[in-house]
Amino acid sequence: MGRIMAVDYGQKRCGIAVTDPLRIIANNLTTVPSKDAVSFICDYVKKEHVDVIVVGEPKDMHNNPSDSTRFIEPFLNQLRKALPSVEIKRFDERFTSRMAFQSMIDAGLSKKQRRNKALVDTISATLILQSFMEYESAKNRNK
Repeated sequence: MGRIMAVDYGQKRCGIAVTDPLRIIANNLTTVPSKDAVSFICDYVKKEHVDVIVVGEPKDMHNNPSDSTRFIEPFLNQLRKALPSVEIKRFDERFTSRMAFQSMIDAGLSKKQRRNKALVDTISATLILQSFMEYESAKNRNK
């Protein structure tokens, strides 16, 4: 069983998170410029066994794709082409940036630290991954 990776894709940078090898814990990994995301992910997958990559899918309040979805499509296509043996899934990312910001406040980070958008992106990716893991666990329990 390989790791699960989550990507919070943005126009400028991507937050990336991964599970431990047993898929128990979601950990933030890094933030990379969006233009380098596919090559970074490919390099990581070569070093670490990753079975699934979950990409956050922005949706509006009515569960429709948001305006940002159009930026994710080319990224998904590049990822699928570069890693045909890895399962690529989309997962709802609504409110993850707000939740990331709130978790930074709850953790007592200073205002200056909370302005670090790269940190917000990695926390968002971790929240996407944690939500995906909880969703999959609940789905498997209900079988």
